[in-house]
Amino acid sequence: MQAAIGYQPARPARAASPGISAVLDVLDVLDRDGPSTLAQLARETGTAKSTLHRVCSMMSERGWVARDPRSGYIELGPRVAWLARATPLSPLTAGFHAVARRLVARHNETTCLTVLDGSDSVFIAKEETTHAVRLVTAVGSRLPAFAAASGRAMLADRPEREVAALYEGYELVTPTGRRLEGLDELAAILRETRRRGYAENLDETSLGLHCLAVPVGPPGRVVAAITLCVPSGRMSAARKRAMLPDLMRAARDIVPRPQGVPLRDGEDVPGPELPGNGDQATPAKTELNQSSKLATISAPIPRRGGRRWSDPNRKVAP
Repeated sequence: MQAAIGYQPARPARAASPGISAVLDVLDVLDRDGPSTLAQLARETGTAKSTLHRVCSMMSERGWVARDPRSGYIELGPRVAWLARATPLSPLTAGFHAVARRLVARHNETTCLTVLDGSDSVFIAKEETTHAVRLVTAVGSRLPAFAAASGRAMLADRPEREVAALYEGYELVTPTGRRLEGLDELAAILRETRRRGYAENLDETSLGLHCLAVPVGPPGRVVAAITLCVPSGRMSAARKRAMLPDLMRAARDIVPRPQGVPLRDGEDVPGPELPGNGDQATPAKTELNQSSKLATISAPIPRRGGRRWSDPNRKVAP
């Protein structure tokens, strides 16, 4: 999984098997350039479009690539992340577990690693708090990326036009019922995320849950997000200020910045822009019971109109 953390091996001479070479070339191009059209893949790999169409169809069936039905762009699929999860020595997950244990030891809150799969944020690794009341989720669970702090941290690394194309025609309603005011509000949230260097949500994916997330990887090459998931009853402005520098440092430790890659705007030691006293996320506008105990996202997420949703009414026993 060297490519998953930004390492770009030199392309070897074409092997005797054109099919295998085409598969590896497609993975190399998508890792290097991000979502691409079939024509772009043909130009970059030197493989005929007819051959690439067959290759990408098979890769899509197996989950190695995914094709956006609206834009036609092809991108890396969930199997790439799942392979990292299934391989104990994967640099990405191994790096996460090493730094997440330090975060949990210091702050004792559940820490998760997620990747983007289309419009979803997918959990690929986690380290648990010892508290009885906590986020309950399984590796492989999904959340709509526009609503999750982790998803926002990763989407903020994408060009705005790409995000707009991804969510064109979507109803941007969070799992707890908050309706965003269209793509304009989402774009504003992502711009603020880029400016601050971290993403945040409160009560938007589960009632009573406050999440902070930081992108993993250099600007333009973000591969994941690391998130602290805190029941809102245990969060305060002072605790948030203490967590953010450690979370930003953890993200840098998972994937060290390649030499010569500049810092993000506002990113320097000790970390992201820190909130002032009393600066917390605005609670989501929702008609659901705000005194509900922490909801879980551990159950399989049903589809509504082709989209996956969590059930905000499932609860964690204290």
